[in-house]
Amino acid sequence: MSTILETRKINKSYANHQALKNLDIAVPAGSIFGLLGPNGAGKTTLIRIINQIIAPDSGEIIVDGEPLKPSHIEIIGYLPEERGLYKKMKVGEQVLYFARLKGLSRSDAMEKIKVWFTKWDIKDWWNKKVEDLSKGMAQKIQFIATVIHEPKLIILDEPFSGFDPINANLIRDEILELREKGSTIIFSTHRMESVEEICDHVALINKAEKILDGPKSQIKEEFRTNTFILEHKGSIGLANGSYTIEASSDIEHGLIRSVLKLKSGTPNEMLRELIQQTEIHSFVEQIPSMNDIFITKVKSVNA
Repeated sequence: MSTILETRKINKSYANHQALKNLDIAVPAGSIFGLLGPNGAGKTTLIRIINQIIAPDSGEIIVDGEPLKPSHIEIIGYLPEERGLYKKMKVGEQVLYFARLKGLSRSDAMEKIKVWFTKWDIKDWWNKKVEDLSKGMAQKIQFIATVIHEPKLIILDEPFSGFDPINANLIRDEILELREKGSTIIFSTHRMESVEEICDHVALINKAEKILDGPKSQIKEEFRTNTFILEHKGSIGLANGSYTIEASSDIEHGLIRSVLKLKSGTPNEMLRELIQQTEIHSFVEQIPSMNDIFITKVKSVNA
């Protein structure tokens, strides 16, 4: 799989604090890449280095097959966590300004702005000042300014901050559509449910170092615990030690929910054993969530 971005042995320190240590990350082209980590892990420092706001102390950034250079600003879109709109400017002038900074001609910029403003039914916002917009409205304008030049690489830092559920879904759908059109999205967030829903790959940074990296499906597979949730009527026992009963509780209408851990054999073999003992209503593997994996991995490294 080709990559759109690689970081190679990136180091960055501030006084006595090391923000990044020998950081290697490869972002597959055409993916939604979750950049995760606790507060202070180094995520924002990495994003600022990619955007050439600051420089690393050592290491190399490769973008679209080339060492990072000033002209790469034209293929990168960056939505910072701390939004950066000019409050006194009118909305239309502001989006046009950002589009021109990204290398679009005035005519191309106006055409693309018209498409976005029509799509989101905000044409009457053109002459509004940013300071007169609600936080959610301003967030929409910032998002459009980020992607107006159709960048190959889009970096979104907490993109759902300030949005109500309806507009959060709108932005989520736009992110998925941008990926379908060929963009790669680096998605930095603390909202693990969003990572669960839309990310293809994830990298977890903790205390300046990468501690987890790979396709989301592969990572979830690695953290499986062979735990199953059984809802049933009637008691169950142990089957030749092939599984253990971790917990059991009554729920409703005579149903019992039992938590089972497979010790040997296959889930199908365990299910066959259980069918002979009890009336089964559901049998589901308990797959760890990205939130569970995040907490488990960070705690194990910090222990």
